[in-house]
Amino acid sequence: MEDCASRISNRVQITTDGHKGYLEAVENAFGADIDYAMLQKIYGAPSENETRYSPATCIGCDMKVVSGDPDPKHVSTSYVERQNLTMRMHMRRFTRLTNGFSKKVDNHRHSVALHYMFYNFCRVHQTLRCTPAMEAGLTDHIWTLEELCALLPKPVVKASMIESDLVAKALNR
Repeated sequence: MEDCASRISNRVQITTDGHKGYLEAVENAFGADIDYAMLQKIYGAPSENETRYSPATCIGCDMKVVSGDPDPKHVSTSYVERQNLTMRMHMRRFTRLTNGFSKKVDNHRHSVALHYMFYNFCRVHQTLRCTPAMEAGLTDHIWTLEELCALLPKPVVKASMIESDLVAKALNR
């Protein structure tokens, strides 16, 4: 949340779900300089024939203003929920009960970064008819995968890699 706040220069409106951890995180990152609402869904009791993974039925929502003056027309978690679904569909490591999970946090972070770069700079969105980065004025063209990969740091060649290459070449002769 603090990283997000450090990248924003104007006042914004944020909506979170009812998770209590967001209260402190938003306060620490933005202070009072934010329009913040919390939207908590109200679920009905599960029916007797529901299976283990069936979601309960949402019977309503409770909106609470936490700070500032959020516009009730824009209090929604739908955009971030859609973003989360897209990420789960594109990267199997976010899907439950899969073998595509990341064993290392760094690998997970890199995968998320690559996903968002591709999603925003390389992928044309049907509703926009261009990439989100083009729509935001961050670029003037659709990036190729070569352009995206060119941003990756060059690998550091270690002495052991050079030695193994020499051995492999010697064995092939």
